[in-house]
Amino acid sequence: MTNSLARLTAALADRYTIERELGAGGMATVYLAEDVKHHRKVAVKVLKPELAAVLGAERFVQEITTTAALQHPHILPLFDSGTADSFLFYVMPFIQGETLRSKLDRETQLGIDEAVRIASEVADALDYAHRHGVIHRDIKPENILLHEGRPMVADFGIALALSAAAGGRMTETGLSLGTPHYMSPEQATAEKEISARSDIYSLGSVLYEMLAGQPPHLGGSAQQIIMKIIAEGAKPVTEHRKSVPSNVAAAVARSLEKLPADRFETAKAFAEALADPHYAMAAGRGAVVPAGGLGARRVTLALAGLLAVMTAVAVWALLRAAPPGPVTRYGLSLPVDQAPLDGGYVLVTSDGSRIVYLGPSAQSNGSQLWVKERDHLTATPLAGTESALSAAVSPDNAWLAVAQGGRLRKLPIAGGALIPLADQVSNASGSVAWLDDGRIAFVTQETSTIAIVPEAGGEVTVVWSKDSLNLSNLTPLPGGRGLLFQGCFRPCDQTSVWALDLRTRSAQPVLPGAHIGYFVPTGHLVYVRGDQTALAVPFDLKSLRTRGTPIVAFDSIALNQGLAPFFSVSPRGTVVMRTGEVATSGEFRLAWVDRTGGVTAVDTSFTFRVTQFAGNHGWALSPDGHRLAIGLNTPAGDDIWIKPLPRGPASRVTYGASTENRPRWRADGRWVTFVRPDGVFQHRADGTGTDSLLLRGAHDEAVVSPDGAWIVFRRGASSAAAGGRDIYGVRLGVDSAPVPLVVTPFDEMAIGLSPDGHWLAYQSDETGRTEVYIRPFPNTNDAKVQISSSGGTGPLWSRNGRELFYLRGDETMMAAAVTTTPTLRADEPRALFHLPPDLARLLAAFYTPWDVGPDGRFIMAQAVERGPSRGSPLIVVENWLVELKALEAR
Repeated sequence: MTNSLARLTAALADRYTIERELGAGGMATVYLAEDVKHHRKVAVKVLKPELAAVLGAERFVQEITTTAALQHPHILPLFDSGTADSFLFYVMPFIQGETLRSKLDRETQLGIDEAVRIASEVADALDYAHRHGVIHRDIKPENILLHEGRPMVADFGIALALSAAAGGRMTETGLSLGTPHYMSPEQATAEKEISARSDIYSLGSVLYEMLAGQPPHLGGSAQQIIMKIIAEGAKPVTEHRKSVPSNVAAAVARSLEKLPADRFETAKAFAEALADPHYAMAAGRGAVVPAGGLGARRVTLALAGLLAVMTAVAVWALLRAAPPGPVTRYGLSLPVDQAPLDGGYVLVTSDGSRIVYLGPSAQSNGSQLWVKERDHLTATPLAGTESALSAAVSPDNAWLAVAQGGRLRKLPIAGGALIPLADQVSNASGSVAWLDDGRIAFVTQETSTIAIVPEAGGEVTVVWSKDSLNLSNLTPLPGGRGLLFQGCFRPCDQTSVWALDLRTRSAQPVLPGAHIGYFVPTGHLVYVRGDQTALAVPFDLKSLRTRGTPIVAFDSIALNQGLAPFFSVSPRGTVVMRTGEVATSGEFRLAWVDRTGGVTAVDTSFTFRVTQFAGNHGWALSPDGHRLAIGLNTPAGDDIWIKPLPRGPASRVTYGASTENRPRWRADGRWVTFVRPDGVFQHRADGTGTDSLLLRGAHDEAVVSPDGAWIVFRRGASSAAAGGRDIYGVRLGVDSAPVPLVVTPFDEMAIGLSPDGHWLAYQSDETGRTEVYIRPFPNTNDAKVQISSSGGTGPLWSRNGRELFYLRGDETMMAAAVTTTPTLRADEPRALFHLPPDLARLLAAFYTPWDVGPDGRFIMAQAVERGPSRGSPLIVVENWLVELKALEAR
C-alpha cells in the first residue's frame, strides 16, 4: 500500500472502507469502498493532489452541492463529497457493469437500434439537467456507465464544479476538463459562453462513434484534434456506415454543427429527431467541409502547438461572424398575472433571447423574477427569487445574480438552486452588475459603497466608497474596465451617472442629471435623463469621459419613483423599455395593514412624495393611535408634521432651516422628538413653542425612554471598516457622558425600546447577516437573545410589549411572542403576511416604513400609481445599434 493510499484509507475510515483501486483518469483516481453506515458498495473518486491544491476544499465542496440535487434514472447520483487529510473526494454508487468506453473498445461499433437507444436515454438525462440549470461539460464514453444495458451518466456537473471552484485557474493544474474527441468547438476555443448545446455536440460525437466506430475527428495529438473540431466539418456518418437511417444521420449532423445556434435547441429535440423517421435537416444545413478544404489549408499554414490553436480560434471567430439583422420594433404584451410590475425593472440578455423582469409572485401577493424567452408566448416565474429587488445577467447569459433581503445569490437563468455569494447587499434598484471578467459588483447596505465578489464566490473586496453619496443602477464596462452607476448626494435632489475605474479605484461624475447608463460596442454611452429622454453620446473607455454631441435615441421612458428608468440595453443592441408617464413617481398615501395582510386606505386625500433616497423620512403613531408624526419634504422645507387620523389636514410642527426627520413621540403624547444634523430635539405636538435641544451632535437616530430618564441614540459610521454604528445612552438631567449600551465591531441600528422601557430591541450584522436581538435595558450586558434567524430588520414592539415585530429578509412581516419573567425568552417567530410590492417599495428609502397601532394593525405607505397601468406593453427594439450608427452618420 502506497503512503498516499494509506493516508486516504485512514482519513476515510470512519465513513468508508477502501477496498481497491478501480481505475485512474486525468482528474481523479476511483476506489471501490464499503459505506460503513449504510453497508453498501460505493465508488469514491479522489481528485489528483495537484488539482486539489489549485481548487481549495471549501470552494469545491460549495460548488459541487448544486449537482447533488439531480435525481434522474439515467443520472448516477452524488452520495457524498468533502475533504479528508487534504484529499478532495466525491462518492457515487458502485455500478456493476462497464463503461461505454469499455464496450466500444471491445465491439468498436454498436447496433444501430442500441446506439440510438443509449443516445436517447442519455439525451433524456441531459434535458432534465439542463432544465435544472446544470450543464455536464464532459460527456464522453468514459462517463456513461452501462448497468444491464441501461446507460447512467456519471460525474454530472463535476466538470462545472471543478471549473467554477478553480475560478478559471484550471490551466495551472496542467489538466484538461474534457476529452478532445468530444469537445464542442466553443469548448475547444475556451469560450466563456458554454451552453446546453455544448453537451448536445458532445453527445452527437459519442453517438457518431457508436455508429461509425470512431469519433468525428481524429488526430495524432490533442492540438490536431482541436484544430479539426474548430475548422473542419465532420464527414457524414453514412460514409462510414451506409445502413444508418437518414433521420439518424441528419440528427447526428445537426448535433455536430459548428455554431451552437445551428444545433438542436434542447437535448429533448435531439432525441425526438432520432426517433422520427421523417426527420431531415433543413435546407442549407449540414454542409460538409471537405477534408482538404479551407480548414485543412489553414492547419498546414499554422504553427504547431498553441499557435495552431490560436489560428483556429481566429477561423472560428470568422465562422461565427454574421451581418446584423434589420432593426425591428414591436410591442410585447403579457397576461396581467405575468406582467412586469410598475415599480419593477427589466433586464435583457446580451443575445436578446431572454427578458428578465420583476413580476407578481406566483405564490403570494409579493413579487418575483420572471423570464420571457423570445420563442415562447408566455413568461416563466423563477422559483426562489421572491422579492429580488435587483438582478444582473451573467456575460454568458446562463446565470442571474439576485439581491434578496440583503443577500447576493446566483442561480441558473433557466431556474435552479440559489448559490450564496455575499451578504450586506443594498436593496436599491440596480444594486448588482456582472462584469465580463468573472466578477460581480454590488452596492452594500450602506448605499455609499461598492464591493466586488468573484462569480464563483469567495472574498468580498470593497473597491470604492464615498460618504453621503447614494449609489444604484450599476452597469458594467467591457473587459472588467469599470462600472457606470447612478449617484446622488443626500437628499438626492439631483442624480448623475458616474464612471468607476476599477484599475485605479477612482470615480467621477460623467453625466449630470442622468439616471442610468449603458456602454454599447459602437463606443457610445446610452443614458436616460430626468425628462424621460434616452440619449447616446460617444464615450472614451481610456479616460472614462464623454466626448462629442449626444444623439436623442428614445423619448417618454417611464421612470419609477422619478429615478429608476424602465429601460435596458443589451451589449448587442436589444432595447427593452416601457414608455409613458413617470411610473410610481414617489407619491404615497397612508394605509392600515392588518395581521393577515389586508390593506385599508387611511385618508385618500392625503398623499406625500418621497424619492428613493430622500433625506427626510419616517413616521410614528401617537400613544393613543389618533395622530401620526411624519417627516415631509415640501417646497417650504424638510420638517415634522402632525396628521390626524383617520381624516383631517396635516399641520406643520417644525420650521427649521435644516432637515428634520425620524420623529418619535414622548410617552405623554405632548412632545415629538426628532433628529437634525446638529442634534436631537423635541417640539410640542401642537406646534407651539420652539425646538428644544435634548442632545447635541450628529445622531441620525434617537429615542427617549418611556419614563423620560434616558435618551438612547446611535452614532458612528455605517462602514464596517470604520467600526460600524453603535448604540449609546445618556441619562437626561443627570450627566452628559454617553453610556455604552451596544458597542461592538459590527453595525447596530434600529433602536426599539419596549413600552415598559426595560428591554432594548435592535438589529446587528454580527453574524454576517442583519438579524434582530433583544437585551435588557439599561443593563444591556446582562443578557442577549437573538430573535430572527433568516434576516431581520426594523424591530418594533406591540403596544402591550408581548410581541416583537420585524421584517424578514424576504419582506415577510414576522411576529415573535416575548416573555420577560422569570427570564427573557422569545418564541419561534411566525410569519404574518408578505408585503405586496406597492407597500414594499419604500423599504430601500425608509428607515422603518411602518408603525404599530394600539389595535395591532400596522400603518404603512402605499404607492400611488401615476404611470402606465400594469400590463401595458413593453417596447422591444432588436438590432438597434444599426439605427444608432445611422443616426450618428447624419
